[in-house]
Amino acid sequence: MWQPKMRRADKGFTLLETMIALMVLVVGVLGLAAMLAASLVRMVGSQNDFIAQQKAEEAMEAIFTAKYTNSISFAGVANNSVGNPAGLFVTAAVPLRQPGPDGLFNTINDVGATSDYIIEPGPDNLMGTADDVRVDLSNNFTRTITITNIGAAGDLRQVAITVNYLTCGVPQSYTLTSFISAY
Repeated sequence: MWQPKMRRADKGFTLLETMIALMVLVVGVLGLAAMLAASLVRMVGSQNDFIAQQKAEEAMEAIFTAKYTNSISFAGVANNSVGNPAGLFVTAAVPLRQPGPDGLFNTINDVGATSDYIIEPGPDNLMGTADDVRVDLSNNFTRTITITNIGAAGDLRQVAITVNYLTCGVPQSYTLTSFISAY
């Protein structure tokens, strides 16, 4: 027996469905692009974070070494000011420099000290070759050493070393705090 053919519903996508699918795709791609940009900033920032940490630790170790090898007295482990002319350390933020003749960073003896730097591999990506690049750190990093007396006796001091720097134009800082005693 003969049966009439049933009319099939139209199959496929409408223009509206296609536009909605494209919008979802665009939102996803923009999210990935934003994540890529943030990860690149974080990657650059992690190198600067590491440099700041190392430069703060380097200054702290120099202070402890100088104090405990008797290169400086406990009176010298202080910020220099009108009220304390025996203090060796300047109070202002100073661009990263090599230590002065006393072997300490950020002291009143650092006049004429050269800029601090790191060495990065050159175009051949090998360290220790003639094309290595010297990167000056004094343009992007500053270090502040703040020394505070703790207690009335004056035989304990807090040493706070803060390294300020920029990562992709955003100010960052790293602070290392420790204590040093007169004994």
